[in-house]
Amino acid sequence: MRAGSMNKHCTLMQSQAVERPGGGRPVTWVEIGKVWAEISIPTGRTAPVADRLEALVTAEIKIRYRADVVAGMRLVSQIGTYLIGAALPDRDPAMLRLLCSSVTNP
Repeated sequence: MRAGSMNKHCTLMQSQAVERPGGGRPVTWVEIGKVWAEISIPTGRTAPVADRLEALVTAEIKIRYRADVVAGMRLVSQIGTYLIGAALPDRDPAMLRLLCSSVTNP
């Protein structure tokens, strides 16, 4: 395990519906933990979305293994916010590979 490359301090967040006193259940993001991560951004592209171009960045993020990390969570770092698309075990059983896409308006 290479601790030196895990140099980004990140926050794991999970969506949670919160009831309002007047009704409704808006979704908010709740912090579930802090992790150290290695973030590599192998691809980036633009795509037409709703009559405008939007930048889509795909990232591969490595963290130490956590059983509670699943697709649909967010990882927030100083360089951006990422939506976790898949959480895959790495060749090293102590590591977890997260395949993520950037979130444009967190």
